[in-house]
Amino acid sequence: MSKPHTVSSLTLEPRSATGTTAAHALRAAGKIPGVVYGHGAPTPIAIDAHQLTDLVLSGNKSHIVEARIDGKKDSVLLRRIDADPISRKPLSVEFQRVTKNEAIYATVPVVTTGNPIGVRDQGGVLDVVTHSLEVRGPAAGIPDQITVDVTDLAVHTHKTAGDIPLPKGFTLVTPPETVVVSVEITRAGAGTGSDNAEEQPTEAPAG
Repeated sequence: MSKPHTVSSLTLEPRSATGTTAAHALRAAGKIPGVVYGHGAPTPIAIDAHQLTDLVLSGNKSHIVEARIDGKKDSVLLRRIDADPISRKPLSVEFQRVTKNEAIYATVPVVTTGNPIGVRDQGGVLDVVTHSLEVRGPAAGIPDQITVDVTDLAVHTHKTAGDIPLPKGFTLVTPPETVVVSVEITRAGAGTGSDNAEEQPTEAPAG
């Protein structure tokens, strides 16, 4: 299952000046330097920092957005944001120019739904082992998330990437044997019961 998404629009400004000094000047002006590549020569651009933040927070950062570059319209996909390791402020950005029916690779987050049998009735805990899947499919149809129904998972059972249905037109790139979710007994749960009782010290009889 997949969650529908909305498409945003961006204004990307072409830039002629490159290099460290020019990049610092852009950031001081509240803009982030970047590049758009694919289907022709790379195009150096700048994007307003607030506009980039809005794109990331909108949940559309993994999807096609309509961009206007120097008066021309393009369909682009956000591919990379380099951020400062301490402040986490974006330093540069990369977009890929794509067509809507073009098959592309994308990394999509995994979201679980349901209450596993192993958690509800058997004292287990749900462990999300793999938090995203890599898929390949039409650029215009990339889902916001891939939902995994874990209701039928008992203790010591799991679901692999190959077990999870994908949206129509998409194929799995992540190795199919990759464990995505599992239900296991916690150490605390494993330590209860008759075996634990036998380990308790006993008092010596009086006299």
